[in-house]
Amino acid sequence: MPLKKQLTETLQNTTMDVKRSTEDKIKNISRRKFLGNSAALVGGALLSPLSGNKSAYGKSKKDRLSIALIGSGSRGAGATVNALEADPQVELVAMADIFEDMLDKSYENLMRVDTIKDRVNVPDKHKFIGLDAYQKAIDLADIVILATPPAFRPQHFEAAINAGKHVFMEKPLATDAPGLRKILATGELADQKGLNVVVGLQYRYSRRFQNLVEKLQTGEIGDISSMTCNYLLAGIKQVARKEGDSELEYQLRNWRRFEWLWGGSPAGLTIHFEDIAHWAKGSYPVRAFGTGGRIALEGPEDGNIYDHYYIDYEYEDGSHLHSRTRHMPGCWTNRSLDFQGSEGSARLSAREGTKIEDLEGKTRWSYDDSGDPNPYQTEHEHLIQAVRTGRHVNDTEWAAKSTMTSIMGRMAVQSGKLVEWEDALNSDLVLVPDNLTFDSEAPVLPKDDGSYPYPIPGGKIRAI
Repeated sequence: MPLKKQLTETLQNTTMDVKRSTEDKIKNISRRKFLGNSAALVGGALLSPLSGNKSAYGKSKKDRLSIALIGSGSRGAGATVNALEADPQVELVAMADIFEDMLDKSYENLMRVDTIKDRVNVPDKHKFIGLDAYQKAIDLADIVILATPPAFRPQHFEAAINAGKHVFMEKPLATDAPGLRKILATGELADQKGLNVVVGLQYRYSRRFQNLVEKLQTGEIGDISSMTCNYLLAGIKQVARKEGDSELEYQLRNWRRFEWLWGGSPAGLTIHFEDIAHWAKGSYPVRAFGTGGRIALEGPEDGNIYDHYYIDYEYEDGSHLHSRTRHMPGCWTNRSLDFQGSEGSARLSAREGTKIEDLEGKTRWSYDDSGDPNPYQTEHEHLIQAVRTGRHVNDTEWAAKSTMTSIMGRMAVQSGKLVEWEDALNSDLVLVPDNLTFDSEAPVLPKDDGSYPYPIPGGKIRAI
């Protein structure tokens, strides 16, 4: 069936297609494996802080380590600076991006950073452009930074691990369940090959969060019955349509405005706090429902994402996580995470700091993180230390679980259904086409008025 017809039928189907997958590589992924409450599987090992002493890395069999950057936006450039500052024997040797202007801008910005510019060694022949550029850059490096739009993460991660490379990759790890299953299978292959993987959910590498989670897991507020996270922003970036760009190129430049590229704001934004909630609970939700929609996003350039979500995640023990996301200009902003337990409560807020209170509201514990190392930096030190010393690290499984939870929440909101974990995980709905090229038709096409079709809960367009 032609791609355009296939995608059209997908959008016209009003039911959630959650058929169980028969892929051989993931047929043994069971509910027990994914929802087990072992703290070790969700980040408990990180409660022992890293030394932060670069001299502790010592020498490896290969003193000089090379890095390739795949995706040269601001996050990719920032990750590259962190990686190069983590170890003086690390150099950037290759860059790849979809767009030449993005790569050139990123390269120029890196060359302005005095602490690392002498190790930005990327000749023109190692600057690769296009949708297939990632493979050429991967082949040149020991460590690969994956910072493209998340739609491409499964494909790029698989290529890097198949090539025997260590990986740092940004969140979220996929935008649909088939991509997430590929991530899981590739993560298992990384273990088999002894390759290290760190994921950019940097709060796992924050001493503030580590100390709070340790308190919660050891019963400081008793049994956790309810959690609430807020990720309320003023808006998200929009890039003006460039003359000569195709529809696909416009969407790639505005990837945060299209579900197939971003995965939605719960996965792209709120996952940071949702992930900490799952970590503190030592488990993952078994189902989700919610509400949401589009209010501020209504113009012809605004893609097909929702601009607000409320998701109620339920865990197997009956506790709930209430997740609220919004990105609307002119609105109140807030980022916070609250825990309610049988013996007290905990709050983590940009405005109010980190503290634990008893049932009477008296502060029992608080944390001052003013002297803590930057977790963006720490996660790269952790990866390079693992490469240097042979201490194996692989964040793939817990990061994939948190990504899948956010995808489940998006599916619940956009469909208007109560969605079970297994149905979400095993969904066959594909958002990202295979073998995408610049000649491909964009997966989502605008209507005659320039606006894009988007899902209506319980309504006319299939949940995406």
